[in-house]
Amino acid sequence: MPLVPTADLLYAAVGRRTGLAAFNVIQLETAEALVDAAEQTGLPVILQISQNCVAYHGSLDPIASATLALARESTAHVAVHLDHAEDEQLARQAVELGFGSVMYDGAALDYDRNVAATVRVVEHAHANDVLVEAELGEIGGKDGAHAPGVRTDPDEGRRFVEETGVDALAVAVGSSHAMTERTASLDLDLIARLRHAVPVPLVLHGSSGVADETIEAAIRAGITKVNVSTHLNRFFTDAIRAYLSAHPDVVDPRKYVREGRAAVTREAARLMTLFDVAGGTESAQR
Repeated sequence: MPLVPTADLLYAAVGRRTGLAAFNVIQLETAEALVDAAEQTGLPVILQISQNCVAYHGSLDPIASATLALARESTAHVAVHLDHAEDEQLARQAVELGFGSVMYDGAALDYDRNVAATVRVVEHAHANDVLVEAELGEIGGKDGAHAPGVRTDPDEGRRFVEETGVDALAVAVGSSHAMTERTASLDLDLIARLRHAVPVPLVLHGSSGVADETIEAAIRAGITKVNVSTHLNRFFTDAIRAYLSAHPDVVDPRKYVREGRAAVTREAARLMTLFDVAGGTESAQR
């Protein structure tokens, strides 16, 4: 199946009033696992490559080429997204490579500089029919701009979208990146107010630290795109640890990495199904 534009998946989820899974790629095996999950469930998925992932691999091209190839060859509806790019040039590069969407993260900047930089990214992306996600408010768990406890103001969110032309907005509502325990408490009332104030789909970052039932409530309150990374990394790592503990003499990485890949497929499929059925008719019209 040809690569699917992120916009098609995002707006379809808005129309169904369900959540859309957006999972981070770390290496080829996680990308393979996520595509397998989409094919097994018949549900759409966004494969996300973050700026941190690019730094780990040394450049965007190798991991992007592999991920785009998997997406194009899949029988599922798969989009590819650049996540948390603080580098405008990296966002431009992702657009040129054929990504369906990019997230420009200017949260470390003051409001006016964030708007100006985001507008530059939007102009280039929209000229190439690429969707742009941005962030307003600060989501905990990352160094620098992301400070725990900060929340996105609905009026400022509406103003930011109007001034930048972004197509989706990541909002700070109580989640935090890199959590290994699913104990985050989300401000569901704020999500509902943001949904009514902001004229584009809302994105929840830091969802690894949010329990299933809270994610379901967040989707019903107005979240559409649900980002997950650390939670799936834990499944990958735990499966490898268990295999090596049971087989201490194994040296072929294919044997133990295969176990990690299978574990990610199973949990990603479960989450995709959870997100897809969470909203339904109970959600308010967005």
